[in-house]
Amino acid sequence: MKKVSYLLLITSLFLNLLSASSLYERLLNKETISVATEGTYPPFTYHNKEGKLTGYDVEVARELAKELGINIKFHETAWDIMLTGLKAGRFDMAANQIGLTTKKRQATFDESLPYSYSGTILLVRKNEERIKDIKDIKGLKAANTLSSIYGELALKYDAKVLAVDTMAQALLLVAQKRADLTLNNSLAILDYLNSHKNSPFKIAWESKEKKRAAFIINKNQEKALELINKAMQRLVDKGVLKRLGEQFFGKDVSKQ
Repeated sequence: MKKVSYLLLITSLFLNLLSASSLYERLLNKETISVATEGTYPPFTYHNKEGKLTGYDVEVARELAKELGINIKFHETAWDIMLTGLKAGRFDMAANQIGLTTKKRQATFDESLPYSYSGTILLVRKNEERIKDIKDIKGLKAANTLSSIYGELALKYDAKVLAVDTMAQALLLVAQKRADLTLNNSLAILDYLNSHKNSPFKIAWESKEKKRAAFIINKNQEKALELINKAMQRLVDKGVLKRLGEQFFGKDVSKQ
C-alpha cells in the first residue's frame, strides 16, 4: 500500500512539473489549453436554456483564448477539488471567481490581471430577525463550501458551517430552515434575487470591501503569465471586459 501511495505521489508531482514547464510552449504553439470551471455558479459559469456552457467567467476565458490565438477546453469540476486538480496538473488554468486570498493559495498559484471585483453578501430568510451584521452569525448555521472564502469567513465569525457544493444547495438549506444563512459573491446573489423576485430571502449584510477575481495558474510559470496578462490588457483596452460586464450584470465589473 505504501509503495502504491508513493508511486501515485511521484506521478502527481511529475504531472505538475510537466504542466508547469510546458504551458508557455503550448501557448506559443497555439495548442489547446484546459480550463477548470464549475458550470453550476450563475452568472459566472453555468448552462443556459440551450445547455451551452456560458457565464461571465466562461466568456472572458473564451475571449482570452481568441486574443491568444488558442483553443480552450473547459473541464467542469466541483469547487472543492478544482484547485487540487490545478495543482496536480490536470488543468492549465481555473476560471471560477477565484482570488488568491490566503497565504496558502499565494504560495501555490499565480493570478492574472483581474477581470472582476465583487463584495460579499450575507443572505437570510425574510423572517430572520437575529442577523443584522456579520458578527451576529456566531453559533448559527451557515450553508457554504468549506474551502471557499465564504466558508472561511463564516468560520472566522464562529458560525457552524454546513458543507455544500454549490450556491443552489446553500439556498435550498436556508429556505428549508436547515441552515440560518449563507454567504456568497455579491454579484451572484444580486443576480439570483433579480431573477427570483418572489424568493424567500433578504440581504442581512453586505461587505464594503471588494475582492478581485482572476484566472489562476500554477506558480513558477512567469513567461506564460506574462503572455496571459498582455492578452488580458488588450481585452481591457478593446473594451471587451466592459462589454461582457454589461451583458451579464448591466455594468462594467472589471474595475473597483
